[in-house]
Amino acid sequence: MSAGQIAALVAAGAFVLLVLLLAVPLLKLGRTLDEATIAIRKAHENSEPLFTEANTTLTHVNAQLERVDGITSNARTVTGNVSALSSLFTATLGGPLVKLAALFYGLSKALRGRRGKRGGRGSLDSDRGGRRRVRIRGGRR
Repeated sequence: MSAGQIAALVAAGAFVLLVLLLAVPLLKLGRTLDEATIAIRKAHENSEPLFTEANTTLTHVNAQLERVDGITSNARTVTGNVSALSSLFTATLGGPLVKLAALFYGLSKALRGRRGKRGGRGSLDSDRGGRRRVRIRGGRR
């Protein structure tokens, strides 16, 4: 055996050793890819019922939103009707009620004024604080 043949045998042995060392990570990578494939397959099989239930839920939510939209439009109509009714009440009864209140106020003021003048020597007045005092004409307070 010549030196070239020995060198070739050593190189072949090193190559076999390199292949064996690289085979272990490749086998582990193959197992990892198999596990990933199984996990993806299971996720795909379990996702179909999930999407079906999500679709059903969205259908129910859309139905409820349509009901809420109907309720909102009815509330808007009621608000408009109440606004129109209050405007009508103000226009028809508001003015006469204000005039009637003013009439009663004027009558009560006039009656109070007449009662005060009838009393002989003094009359009851109220000061700014709401307290009543007797004012005597022609004399001191």
